[in-house]
Amino acid sequence: MSAGETPGSADPSRRVVGVSVGESHTLALTGDGRVYSWGRGTLGRLGTGDEEDVPSPAPVVFDHSNEGAKRSGFVGVAAGAYHSLALDGQFFIAPFIGFLVISIGAWITTVKAGGMMSLAIDSLGALWMWGNCPNKGDAEEFCLVSSPSPLPIWDFHGHTVVKVTCGNEHVIALVTYGETFTGGDDNLSCYSWGNNNHGQLGLGDNVSRARPSIISAFDRTSSWAIYEISCGAFHTAVLARNEIGETMCWTFGFGENGQLGIGTTNNVYSPEPVESLPREAMLVSIDCGLFHTCVVSDDGCVWSWGMEKGLGLCPDATSQAGDALSPLRIKPSGIDRSPRFVLPIEVGCGAAHTVLVDDRGYKLWAWGRGRSGVLGTGQMEDSFVPCLVAWPPSSGDGGQRAQGVEAEEVVLLQAKLERMERYAGLLHLCLFGKGFDERDLSRLSNDGFDMRRELEELMETSNDGELVRMDAFYRSMHREVKERLMQRRIKGIVKDCLASLAIGDRSSMG
Repeated sequence: MSAGETPGSADPSRRVVGVSVGESHTLALTGDGRVYSWGRGTLGRLGTGDEEDVPSPAPVVFDHSNEGAKRSGFVGVAAGAYHSLALDGQFFIAPFIGFLVISIGAWITTVKAGGMMSLAIDSLGALWMWGNCPNKGDAEEFCLVSSPSPLPIWDFHGHTVVKVTCGNEHVIALVTYGETFTGGDDNLSCYSWGNNNHGQLGLGDNVSRARPSIISAFDRTSSWAIYEISCGAFHTAVLARNEIGETMCWTFGFGENGQLGIGTTNNVYSPEPVESLPREAMLVSIDCGLFHTCVVSDDGCVWSWGMEKGLGLCPDATSQAGDALSPLRIKPSGIDRSPRFVLPIEVGCGAAHTVLVDDRGYKLWAWGRGRSGVLGTGQMEDSFVPCLVAWPPSSGDGGQRAQGVEAEEVVLLQAKLERMERYAGLLHLCLFGKGFDERDLSRLSNDGFDMRRELEELMETSNDGELVRMDAFYRSMHREVKERLMQRRIKGIVKDCLASLAIGDRSSMG
């Protein structure tokens, strides 16, 4: 095993190569083409055959009884608000009337899902849409049309749709200027259409569009080229790079909960950069939740902003409520207190939770609301800091979603261990003025841990400034302890006096 390689990393069944997060559920795709789901099961969105909630990753069992041959595995997943899609590696488009010439023999390469709609891109670069689709009404005005089967988007005929994403009622697509995609970001234009009541189309107004319109801020004259796109319920976020390789996040649309990350709660009708993100950061992944946004850099830094710090957007969320109007750093929890994640590759946001694919796909983190088991930890508790998802799932369950009592106990112990690690780290920081790391574990031997000796050694090796800091810290703590003791004594004296007065009153009345 090479240095830094994750144990078991040779097994593709343990590696997550794709993740998609819905309103309160998550889908994960592994390297061997298997699909796992967890979270809220209402409406059958987990694919388990019922509507029960699933608190930790469970395999989705697909019925291939009507297939002439065994499938080669799945290559894509997409979670809408209340539904899910899985893309089979051998799925072909049915020949729809009016699209026969160019769609026969083409297969689906990408699937996406939004609030109440689904999207697909085929191998020829054509875009398909079904569900509640933006369209023209009788008066040629914008409306939503319900379509139970995929419809082609004719506006991009002669071009190649490279990426697409959607929110509740709007769509964003990256499309080539020419007929084919050459691989460069500067070869793509960004289109938007659908509901625009909050400016989520980025077209400079709040007028809804039934057909795709190009976002002028990123046309051929712009110095910024988009390479990643994501839609929230009513806002949009994109990643773009300039000629010198700098990357930047741009947002527009509904801003009431700070999900645009620009420091205000105003709606924005044209793309604005999230200026407070470090300019030197190389941004690699972005996703929008219902009312929050999260972005990841290639060096393991994660930022999030938007609705309610209770989503885990802030370490002090348990004591301080409110929305995050600007990006906040999210750091991994654990004993080493590392400020960065290890080789994160993708992030996904739901209505009130976030999932991060870390360590090249061999580790999953989640934070936010825990009800219905959406964090995948086996528990229903909220988590204000990233906690490890129960991944990889235990094997040998015959394809059943229940992980068994032993696995649940392991997850519970893991959650308790993380709490103890956070407590130990805080205590160690207070005592020694530095974080607790792996090197400190060697001192916790079977011979016991001599706190007095550790303090003496620390003081012996500390410089004058560190000793002054230590003296000030312990003086402050000692003063606060004495004040608390004095307050309790005063309360005790007052209580005794009141009790004596009450007894005296009753005696005089008798």
